[in-house]
Amino acid sequence: MSKKILVIDDNEAVRKSFILALEPTGYKVDVAESGEKGIEKVRNTRYDLIYLDLKMPGLDGIETLREIRKIDKDVAVYIITAYHDIFLDKIKNATADGLVFEIFRKPIYSDRIVSITKGVLDGTTEHKYH
Repeated sequence: MSKKILVIDDNEAVRKSFILALEPTGYKVDVAESGEKGIEKVRNTRYDLIYLDLKMPGLDGIETLREIRKIDKDVAVYIITAYHDIFLDKIKNATADGLVFEIFRKPIYSDRIVSITKGVLDGTTEHKYH
């Protein structure tokens, strides 16, 4: 059975870049354009990996992460952002609250997307979540 990935990002170009990067890998990739829609998908589908934007209208990435963790405590979540500094306090609070995630700065290129994904889903590299 194919492993499932969810990409939650309000930017259509980013969502498409993840689809294009991961298409050849054989993983099933779903996308959501908001935190709210992403949470709904997590309620209905068991994902193996979630890529999550930090700065989105409506629920931001940390608020979305909090809701995802209520549904699935174990799914690997990678927050991908260009706004790390703006959300620093929220990120620190999430970590202090025991929320598990990794964070990477945008831009993130296809080879890095594939590398992270294979590392997490196939165990080709060791990832430690914080």
